[in-house]
Amino acid sequence: MKKSFIDLQTAEKLAQKYPTPFYVYDEQGIREGIRALYRAFSWNKGFKEYFAVKACPNPFLMKLIHEEGCGMDCSSYCELILSDSIGLRGDDIMFSSNVTPAEDFEYARALGAIVNLDDETHVDFLARHGGIPEEICLRYNPGGDFSISGAIMGSPQEAKYGMTEEQLMRSVKKLLGMGAKRFGIHAFLASNMIDPDYYPTLAGIMFELAVKINAETGAEVSFVNLSGGIGIPYRPEDKAPDLDYVGAKVKEAYDRIVVPSRLGDVSIKCELGRYITGAHGMLVTRAIHVKHIYKEYIGVDACAANLMRPAMYGAYHHITVLGKENEPCDHIYDVTGGLCENNDKFAVDRALPEINVGDLIAIHDAGAHGYSMGYNYNGKLRCAEILLKPGRKAEDAVLIRRAETPHDYLSTFDFCDIIKYPGSGQEKKDGFCGDNSGEEF
Repeated sequence: MKKSFIDLQTAEKLAQKYPTPFYVYDEQGIREGIRALYRAFSWNKGFKEYFAVKACPNPFLMKLIHEEGCGMDCSSYCELILSDSIGLRGDDIMFSSNVTPAEDFEYARALGAIVNLDDETHVDFLARHGGIPEEICLRYNPGGDFSISGAIMGSPQEAKYGMTEEQLMRSVKKLLGMGAKRFGIHAFLASNMIDPDYYPTLAGIMFELAVKINAETGAEVSFVNLSGGIGIPYRPEDKAPDLDYVGAKVKEAYDRIVVPSRLGDVSIKCELGRYITGAHGMLVTRAIHVKHIYKEYIGVDACAANLMRPAMYGAYHHITVLGKENEPCDHIYDVTGGLCENNDKFAVDRALPEINVGDLIAIHDAGAHGYSMGYNYNGKLRCAEILLKPGRKAEDAVLIRRAETPHDYLSTFDFCDIIKYPGSGQEKKDGFCGDNSGEEF
């Protein structure tokens, strides 16, 4: 059985101040997870985690993650703004983007971020929009299928990301001629891997590539970025990867491949998002309706606009009915939101304790790709985000993002344009007008 880091009493206290639904994050769990990661790779003196901002783009969380020694992995202009807002510069930022607009590259270069190029055509594009830095990273796509112990874990050949080996080698040679002096290589071959051999297998591939780049071009490979991919146990029967095992196996590959080579010290980087915040965030929602037709439905005040992974991927998220953790799961429910879409379900045919209107429900493992993938379909509003400080007391909790209001939803319209439309026959009323700023008149 999965345990919740929040109990009914704490959740009810929070709900009195911040109406459901809301996200709640566990600072203690986030910090402990980062420390475990750094311990596992302490053998590599240049090791650094770059938190994948896309997983949970909140500057309050980013700041505490940075306090634990992490940089930020950004993929867009706005994610760069968030990193800039907490004072990050230089090699505290890894900019890994694809189909990248010119202004994004220019901003990343202005911040001194390490730029990770996704395609060989981006070499000349970056030269025109920001310039070539002395240290630069290239993203590799090996093609084919990626397998561990004969089991296929992913199909890089189907992915839009990265360069072929031939393209990467050409890019390194060209960049050397344009002033680049040190190189990183990067690859992301599979997502949410709880198989502990994922990183060691990927590391072996990347270390071999680093040795080959150095041998064929003479380029200094200063780091290997294993990107993300280490998963979390979404299902109760799943087991989290043993990070000490992962770190030790990556070291075995490093000692076998890198140490005997001419490379010298090569730093290990990673860009974990899900591992850092995923298991340490929950969506708390309240049951507001019970429906009995051909199936039993529990309607909650959250919906897929708050957490779309189950609707989009059929992803499993464990559910705890707070206060009923020890009651038998002898009822079968679909747990649904209020969108006008039949896939707006957090659970289908899920065995749960009896749920009554008013019960608080915690949806587990929503701390990554949860709030960040939210949207406003049906005019649904994004909910609040709350941080539980160490000790996990409601009275110490911090609101790190307020809930959206109808004012937020409407603020990008200029209602005067509607009112002024010829023949509309409408008169000026309370609302929004003038500069699209959301100021009321």
